[in-house]
Amino acid sequence: MTDRRLLLLNGPNLNLLGTREPEIYGSTTLEQIVQRVGSVAAAHGFEVRAVQSNHEGELIDAIQSARTDCAGIIINPGGYSHTSVALADALAAVDLPVAEVHLSNIARREAFRHHSYVSAVAQTVISGAGPLGYEFAVAYLADRLTA
Repeated sequence: MTDRRLLLLNGPNLNLLGTREPEIYGSTTLEQIVQRVGSVAAAHGFEVRAVQSNHEGELIDAIQSARTDCAGIIINPGGYSHTSVALADALAAVDLPVAEVHLSNIARREAFRHHSYVSAVAQTVISGAGPLGYEFAVAYLADRLTA
């Protein structure tokens, strides 16, 4: 059902969560995040389609597909946050509410990470809350979509 599904989109290197730089990204795996997001979404009456890819075009394809069967998008674009106008354009084109999530606080990291192209098209940006940020994103979208 279109109006009760969220796309959970994770970009490059997020498949390595749990082992990749745990001092920055923590020890929670992507699979654990996806399970928790699914549980929180279900509590709000939503289902989740989760996609992770290290390839920009696959992320764009998932965004474009969401316009026909999703009500909103939660995206952690990973490194593409800082480089991909194409992802931002795709998100703008589908005209769905977007919650951008970053596990670490990108404003406290290297200068090149301070700017995100995705932020310009997102309704909210949740940065630095770790895996809990994804749950905040679900709650935000659920509230916005059922208001």
